[in-house]
Amino acid sequence: MPIGAHLRWIGVNSDRQEICDYEGSDYQERFWDSGARRYEDLAEEIALRKVLPANGHKLLEIGAGAGRNTMRYRGFEKIVLLDYARSQLEQAQLRLGKSERYLYVVADAYHLPFAHASFDAATMIRTLHHMVDPLAALQEARAILGRGGIFVLEYANKKNLKAIARWLLGKQQWNPFAVESVEFAPLNFNFHPRAIRKWLRGIDFEVRRQLTVSHFRLNLLKRWVPLSTLVALDSLIQWSGAMVQLTPSVFVEAQAKRGPTYQDETFWRCPACASEKFEVMEEGLHCLHCGRTWSLREGIYDFKQPISA
Repeated sequence: MPIGAHLRWIGVNSDRQEICDYEGSDYQERFWDSGARRYEDLAEEIALRKVLPANGHKLLEIGAGAGRNTMRYRGFEKIVLLDYARSQLEQAQLRLGKSERYLYVVADAYHLPFAHASFDAATMIRTLHHMVDPLAALQEARAILGRGGIFVLEYANKKNLKAIARWLLGKQQWNPFAVESVEFAPLNFNFHPRAIRKWLRGIDFEVRRQLTVSHFRLNLLKRWVPLSTLVALDSLIQWSGAMVQLTPSVFVEAQAKRGPTYQDETFWRCPACASEKFEVMEEGLHCLHCGRTWSLREGIYDFKQPISA
């Protein structure tokens, strides 16, 4: 389990999914701010620069957490941070402020509260590996993107060199070459690159680029090789992901092929009934179709549970 994370059941409709909840977690501080993962953080920043458009209108950050990557989306006019844990978004607010450029939304990735084609870019970084139904989450990401929109996905790769070595030595039961996903810890999944590509293409994405990231994720190397050297080497060979994916982390740049173009007329979609008709109220958003009211408190929209129905 991730640091401080909990298991939760979600489901505003009849469907229910188990989810990894970071509410109250000190994940950002212990995992990233401590400096132990500085190499991975910088390698991911470089990969993001390579696959993300230099500018755009609206970007949705799915699984934004405490906003570790948000400031890296410099060229976008509006950035929406979405996370299931309100406490993570409160940390992001402290980091980024309450600028009109940022919108903070509590919701789950299986029921995105946004209208179709209301974004021209989206990212999902270090998030898919917590998804029991990854395809459902990817379908939601596809729905909110307009035609030509860019989706940047990072996923945990089961076919990495460490897993292959452990399997060959008999220290690991699951086969890293099998296409099926593996749950190596509760709500922590590794995926096969072939499965990821199949899912993306099946929901009308064109896979444009694949980058392999964190080639040197070994404590010994991080201890003895200068950080700048590791990051520079990682940047140089990230392109090899176009041919083979053997690192624990893979970045994919995918583009929405068909459907409506990006539109700015409607933005919200009720996660309970899928209506896009809302009345804006002081306490939040009132769905005119199902009667649910979703709260707005201290600058954070909350689509976990309605305050009235």
